[in-house]
Amino acid sequence: QVQLVESGGGLVQAGGSLKLSCAASRGTFVAYSMGWFRQGPGKEREFVGFISPSGDRTDFADSVKGRFTISRDNAKNTVFLQMSSLKPEDTAVYYCAAAFGYSHRLRRTDYWGQGTQVTVSS
Repeated sequence: QVQLVESGGGLVQAGGSLKLSCAASRGTFVAYSMGWFRQGPGKEREFVGFISPSGDRTDFADSVKGRFTISRDNAKNTVFLQMSSLKPEDTAVYYCAAAFGYSHRLRRTDYWGQGTQVTVSS
């Protein structure tokens, strides 16, 4: 059973940056594809970005391409989401997710974190 704990959320002005972290425990982190989803007010949860177990492949939703990057530190069992040029429409609860093996864009997910709030003011 993998446990995921997100951190780094908060309030930021439009155009600003924020870095989210997700620490994983109780699992072989390097065996998991990792990713981020978000759910904005009144919206369904949507895919944001993913990184392969080795970190050699990433992919992002069109809405965040060029603004967000994802990375992982397998030695520290942590995945990061660096968000730049933030917009008010990026306001959402951001969830970390994990899938055993390779799961492109985390179409299959096995574990979820509790989420961290990101609010972008205009």
